[in-house]
Amino acid sequence: MARVTTPDLWHHYGRARAQHDHTVPDSFHWSWSQQDGPGPEILGDLTGKTLADLGAGAARHAAHLAVHHTPQRVDAVDSSPAQHAMATALYAPLTPRLRLVHQDVVTHLNAHPDAYDILYSVFGATDFTDPHDLLPAAAHALRPGGRLIFSTLAHHLSNAPAQPDATATDVPAKTPQDTPTTMRRWVLQEHVWTKLLDQAGFTHIHTDELPAGHSPRPATTLLITAEHPTT
Repeated sequence: MARVTTPDLWHHYGRARAQHDHTVPDSFHWSWSQQDGPGPEILGDLTGKTLADLGAGAARHAAHLAVHHTPQRVDAVDSSPAQHAMATALYAPLTPRLRLVHQDVVTHLNAHPDAYDILYSVFGATDFTDPHDLLPAAAHALRPGGRLIFSTLAHHLSNAPAQPDATATDVPAKTPQDTPTTMRRWVLQEHVWTKLLDQAGFTHIHTDELPAGHSPRPATTLLITAEHPTT
């Protein structure tokens, strides 16, 4: 039987920037514009903490935290071969404080129970992974009292409203050969995220809307924080 391979739909993402920008970012933003709004202070004091960036891409946010803060370790987890290769080329020297993990996020979380103090995602795995799988896995991987923080789209980039239930939308993508295709993205209303987090066992769920700001395709950001219970 012939082996079936899945095209890496993240092959092109960030590639142009990676060719000329090899620096560790000196800032960290949750907003879609990546220009303003709250930064890493939302994560709290990171001293001695173990974190994972879920769907880390080229690991720029994770590199910032590893260099400019004092965590014990940041695991930058991504399933895309192209994104993992870019992250390795850019930031491999930052080990052991930064660990670059090439693995499906849900698989990684399920294999590491009670391993993390903080899980976070900036328009990463929380946007592109079925929340029915991801959120329970995140709860499994967090230590008691650990926190999940993520930013996601408050509406579609077309300005269509977010989904009123836990349904994915097909959005445009390209294969490595530039063939047009689609991928699934979860753009959900605030109350849907709250319900899903509650069902996964999270407490102290809080949501904030961050303004669209200025970018080629401006979009309002939904910033969500939740806690894994201590008991």
